[in-house]
Amino acid sequence: MLQADRSVWTGRVDAADGPTALRWHQQVQPWAPEAPPGLVLIGFACDEGVRRNGGRVGAQDGPRAIRAMLANCAWHQTDPVYDAGDVRCDDGQLEIAQEELAQRVATILRGGHRPLVLGGGHETAWGTFQGIITAQPGGRVSVLNIDAHLDLRADLPGHSGTPFSQIARWCKEQEQPFRYLCVGVAQPSNTQALYQRLAEWGGRYIPDTDFRPLPSAETLATIADFVGRAEAIHLSIDLDVLSGAIMPAVSAPAARGLALEAVELVVERVMASPNVRAVDVVELNPRFDIDHRGSRVAARLAWAIAHAWQGPENRT
Repeated sequence: MLQADRSVWTGRVDAADGPTALRWHQQVQPWAPEAPPGLVLIGFACDEGVRRNGGRVGAQDGPRAIRAMLANCAWHQTDPVYDAGDVRCDDGQLEIAQEELAQRVATILRGGHRPLVLGGGHETAWGTFQGIITAQPGGRVSVLNIDAHLDLRADLPGHSGTPFSQIARWCKEQEQPFRYLCVGVAQPSNTQALYQRLAEWGGRYIPDTDFRPLPSAETLATIADFVGRAEAIHLSIDLDVLSGAIMPAVSAPAARGLALEAVELVVERVMASPNVRAVDVVELNPRFDIDHRGSRVAARLAWAIAHAWQGPENRT
């Protein structure tokens, strides 16, 4: 079993304000198979997909950096939160690490938990998806990817630019339609070949130019329709969808990107569905962070996901 690093869960203690002044570091517990259902953090400490893709490595340190910023966040959860430690890829064996992540996600799902995976490069998503389908054989999973990139490259072996083409191939092998919506796509960052492949496979996208800075009613309706038709949802968030001005700590900072408020709004609409099975937040690269700004933004998104996943009846 993976071991959580408890040293990262430290922060301020407001003892004078009593039991309602708790912070995450005071409440997050190590995950164990017999733990009551709750949200489970699991890291994918991996640079191999980004390295294969010719990007700036450093995302393997992302899970720890996000946890460090989450640690001091105010606690507004009613359900428990656990830390299941990190799946690591230190030897270049990406496919083995992805399989290990898949097994861990599947185990967490079978225990009635909600897995929140902290990447790592976007190769994380292929592991997360495999975990969902392992836990729910025969299920039909819809993927909503908030990302500047379609990540449908045809390269073999896989890397951080191929996770959704790998999912598409799996869907074809299973004789299932490829249910894929990519939100926040930057046209200058995606070749014509990728758009053609998306159309051939039946996927859909919403460009970053539809956000000015918030999504229109039509854009939100498209997202709502996709979510409403889904039996099971895999939500994947690549932090490079955000404007490089607020998220420089990624392999490929966005020249335009989306505002944090826009991403939060999309996440809120998706998380309102009871069919979300797993979420991953990927591509944080602390080596290019400035005063921990990127880590704080990533932690805020993780906090918002955890808060929304409790359901409206439990939100403060």
